[in-house]
Amino acid sequence: MSGSGIQPADFGFFSALATAGSLSAAARELGITTPAVSKHLASMESRMGVTLVNRTTRRMSLTPEGEVYLEHARRILSDIDGLEQLIHGATTSARGLLRVNATPGFGRSHIAPLVSKFIFGHPGVEVQLQLSVNPPPLTEDAFDVCIRFGSPPDARVIARQIAPNRRLLCASPVYIAKHGLPEVPRDLTRHHCIGIRQGDEAYGVWRLTSGCGRFSTTELVKTRGNLTTNDGEIAVNWALDGHGILMRAEWDIERYLKSGRLVQVLPQCHTPDANIHAVYPKRHQNAGRVRAFVEFITRSLTPNLAP
Repeated sequence: MSGSGIQPADFGFFSALATAGSLSAAARELGITTPAVSKHLASMESRMGVTLVNRTTRRMSLTPEGEVYLEHARRILSDIDGLEQLIHGATTSARGLLRVNATPGFGRSHIAPLVSKFIFGHPGVEVQLQLSVNPPPLTEDAFDVCIRFGSPPDARVIARQIAPNRRLLCASPVYIAKHGLPEVPRDLTRHHCIGIRQGDEAYGVWRLTSGCGRFSTTELVKTRGNLTTNDGEIAVNWALDGHGILMRAEWDIERYLKSGRLVQVLPQCHTPDANIHAVYPKRHQNAGRVRAFVEFITRSLTPNLAP
C-alpha cells in the first residue's frame, strides 16, 4: 500500500458511512447522491488496495480492514476536534451533544442537579441524561460519559475517578434491638439481609475483608432474606423500616448514619471498591464537551462525597 492511499478527507466520509449503515442513508446524511457515495468508497478501496465494506442490496457491513480503518479514523477526528478545543479554550469551545448515563438513584440525587449547573456555564452543550440500572453497551454510539461505581475492566474506555466512595453495612436501631449485632462476617448468615440485584455483581454474596495488608482475610458470605429489589432507594427504605441488614454506598446512607436512623454494622470489615468513575470512550478523551463535563463533576462531587 502506498503512502498516498490514505487521505485525511476520507476520515469524515467513512465515519459517516459507518454510522449511517447503508450507502443510501449515508448519501442522505452527506447531502450527495448514492452513486457518489459508492464512487467515493470505491476510490478509497482502490487507493488502499483493500476492501473496506461488504455491500449487499440493502445493508452493508465493515470488513476487518474496515473496522481498523474506522477505529483509527474516529480517533484522528477526535484528536483534531480536541486540538481545536485546546486552541479556542475549553469553556468557550465546549459544545455539541453530550449523552450522559448514570444509575437511577445517584443520577437523580447528584448528577441531575450538576447537569443543571453545568448548562448555565456551557450553553453551547446539549445534555441528554439517561438513567439506567445497568450500564449501556460499549458500542460506538451508546454514550459519551457514563457515571458508574467501580472501575470497569475494559480497555476500550477510560475510567477516571471523580469521587471516593465506600459500601457500608447498616441496619436500623429497631432491627438491631430485636436481632442483635453481628460480630463477625459469618454471623450474617443468621440475619435477614436485604438483597439488591444490580448490574453484573453476584447477587446474594457479600465479599467482606478484615484486617490490613498481608494480615487481611476475605470471606464470601451467602446472605439470606425475604426482601429483594433492583432499586437502591427502595432497599434503603426497607432498612429504615427495620427489615434487615443492607449493604449500600456511603453516599446514599450517610445522612441516615449521621441522624442515627441507621447504624453501621461490622465497621471493621471492608467491601469491594465502589469509587465513583466517569467512564468514556477513548475517542472522546479530547472532546471539549466531555473534558469540561468530567472536570466540572469532579470538582463538584469530591468535596461533598469525600469520606
